[in-house]
Amino acid sequence: MINIKPDILKLATKCEKQLLPIYEQIDNLAYNNSLKVIKAFNHYNISEAHFNSTTGYGYADIGRDTIEKVFADVLKAEDALVRNQFISGSHALNIAFFALLRPNDTLLTISGLPYDTLHEVIGIKENNSSLKSFGINYAQIDLIEDDFDYKKIETYLKNNKVKVIHIQRSKGYSVRKSLSILKLEKVIKVIRKISKDVIIMVDNCYCEFVEEKSPIEVGADIIVGSLIKNLGGGIAPNGAYIAGRSDLIALTAERLTLPGEGREVGPTFGINKQFLQGLYFAPSVVASSLKTAVFTSLLLERLGYEVEPKYNEKRVDIVQNIIFNNPDKLIKYTQGVQAASAIDANVMPVPSPMPGYDDKVIMASGSFVQGSSIEISCDGPLREPYIAYQQGGLTYDYGKIAVLNAVSSLDNDLQ
Repeated sequence: MINIKPDILKLATKCEKQLLPIYEQIDNLAYNNSLKVIKAFNHYNISEAHFNSTTGYGYADIGRDTIEKVFADVLKAEDALVRNQFISGSHALNIAFFALLRPNDTLLTISGLPYDTLHEVIGIKENNSSLKSFGINYAQIDLIEDDFDYKKIETYLKNNKVKVIHIQRSKGYSVRKSLSILKLEKVIKVIRKISKDVIIMVDNCYCEFVEEKSPIEVGADIIVGSLIKNLGGGIAPNGAYIAGRSDLIALTAERLTLPGEGREVGPTFGINKQFLQGLYFAPSVVASSLKTAVFTSLLLERLGYEVEPKYNEKRVDIVQNIIFNNPDKLIKYTQGVQAASAIDANVMPVPSPMPGYDDKVIMASGSFVQGSSIEISCDGPLREPYIAYQQGGLTYDYGKIAVLNAVSSLDNDLQ
């Protein structure tokens, strides 16, 4: 049930007036990203014919093949694989790892511990299907003060042969800051001074259209993201993308399907229109998510909570952290978001075990697409310091309503 307290609404109005200059910057970003998208649509002459569906093997699907050209254009990549056969962003990352790495190769991650769902993929947590079980080595270099450990990276690369460097831009379930394009550009230059051949792979989930540039534009070889996050625009019902060098995309296509057939197969089952329409709306939807995040940050800060990023900090992704230091407040806030959602508002989220996670997780996702993060959602593991990771907002108004309802469910001391 939606129950927004009058004093919270009054404070929200004051916050919005303060945020107008930031909202204007976000609108300018959305315009520039919309220009990229519409130019790509026009360049490839997108028409109703590209909405057609294929079944079975999916041979000669001109819509699918053209969509991949459009995504590559928007992301400034040589090529892209955009498929409904990808179950999630983590699945696409898994496909990329197994496509690029061979026994005795080394995977080096330089952004600290990867997201929880990759632990069994890599072999950080034992699994007989992991990279580790296939004889692939793993090494990790942690961040220092929310930036890369440039000296340690240089030393490691000079003394060890590395096949793939993995960088996760978004923070995941951690307390670190997400990584900007500027930081990516700096570390890639450091890497390239030592090795021209190492494959630099970036997990770009939650980050698309938040900054002007794609990681490909600053030297990344391959990037991966989910379509139930930013680039799906809240319309794509599932799927993910891998974009980058054409030779690497060919390898990922053969791992997704099978050697010898690669990208030539893969039925679309009528999803082409939703992929195209999702990308079309994505700049505006990401802007709404950013406005929701900025609003949340200032409102919760004014109420005395610790937040990251701060409302006036440069944004790298759509994720807003609220550090509650209290499990009950995390649970209440998440339940307040669910109660103001469009779907399953009557459902009461509770901390529960989830596949791929060691801790119980509480999750509000009253969304049209199951698990969608670009729709208003909020989740967090039940572990200290009890952080709510909030994402999305298909429109700013719906995002704002959910935040106001969640805040109203807490016992607040107005400041």
